[in-house]
Amino acid sequence: MFFLKKIRAYLKKLGPGFITGASDDDPSGIATYSQTGAQFGYNQLWTAPFSFPFMVSVQEMCGRIGMVTGKGLAGVIKKYYSKKVLYFCVLILFLANTINIGANLGAMASSAQLIFGLPFFVWLIIITLVCLLLEIFVSYDNYSRILKYLTFSLFAYIIGAFFIKQDWALVFKSTIIPTFSFSEEYLLNIVAILGTTISPYLFFWQAGEEVEEEVEKHKIRSMGAGIPRVTKIDLKDMRLDTLIGMFFSNLVMFFIILTTGSSLSSIGINDINSATDAAIALRPIAGNFAYLLFAFGVIGTGLLAVPVLAGSSSYAISETFGWKEGLYRKYNKALGFYGVIALGTLIGLFINILPIPPFKLLYYTAVLNGLSAPILLFIIMLIANNKIIMGKNVNGKISNFFGWTITFIMGICGLALIATLF
Repeated sequence: MFFLKKIRAYLKKLGPGFITGASDDDPSGIATYSQTGAQFGYNQLWTAPFSFPFMVSVQEMCGRIGMVTGKGLAGVIKKYYSKKVLYFCVLILFLANTINIGANLGAMASSAQLIFGLPFFVWLIIITLVCLLLEIFVSYDNYSRILKYLTFSLFAYIIGAFFIKQDWALVFKSTIIPTFSFSEEYLLNIVAILGTTISPYLFFWQAGEEVEEEVEKHKIRSMGAGIPRVTKIDLKDMRLDTLIGMFFSNLVMFFIILTTGSSLSSIGINDINSATDAAIALRPIAGNFAYLLFAFGVIGTGLLAVPVLAGSSSYAISETFGWKEGLYRKYNKALGFYGVIALGTLIGLFINILPIPPFKLLYYTAVLNGLSAPILLFIIMLIANNKIIMGKNVNGKISNFFGWTITFIMGICGLALIATLF
């Protein structure tokens, strides 16, 4: 009984960091990790443990910036940096997020069609409407609880790996010993993996959600309306939340690569074009159970990720133009904020008219994120080290080491990829 109470207490503490980590394994992430396993087998399993400390460090910084300033990232950039920098960052974010929303909606509709039948566009409209209703009409308290429960759909990918025969000795070796190649395909995939694990929309989302939590706890009246009092316990809870969220995210990433690497790659399926392709390819190897888990997982993670993508764009644009913002507000009290959410989601719906397979679109969106993230990371590092903004809560040595290192690595990988294309 005491043990159950402890677990319940820990689950209550999980919030923005856990939801952010889980939403990182959206259909874009699933597409990228499935493509990774199908194309390279076990060879890129090492990217999961490698990216983990960098994810934790970056998201902790974003959460801390939101907690300490009482503003989202766009609000901080607007106040302390050039407007040109702000507009550039917000434009990149909105473009990447909107494409990602569209591809996620398409992947979810494709999976629903696979399981339940009915035409693709019927499911696309149904799923889009469900997402909009969740985003606009559900209160923040209930909404965050729904998002938290949706994260459990990710267990499908962990369970699925055990329905397929694995070479565990090779798995262990591939996890701890990195392999490298300077081919265009290998670099493209590394940029895609980094872009979907350390992704711009997560930066803006977690900072905004930490401020939402402060409004919910009455530490500030509204987003951007004052400096909240942040205690060491608050920071400790946020760090634990972020650590657990990023660990869960990377665990799921590892098992998706493992599942597709041991199944699809082994029978010569090296290219994933849709959720249907990935699920159907698993069916003869892993059976109906794993096949259905994969398809249901795409729907569950999409329902989690689409509001996060639309919300992160809306936080950024609303702060840029000084609109009232926040999921804690009723929709009629923040028309601009909810308008951006609706616009991004509806444009995403129409992106599915384009003659590009949803999973391919998701994969290249991850690459776009990987190329734009270093610019945003550089700005986040400047903010997190600025005593005028952060006071005594500036970065320590460990945060600076991981933050600057991943900024450099992603920048070099992006430049190397661009160089291979010309």
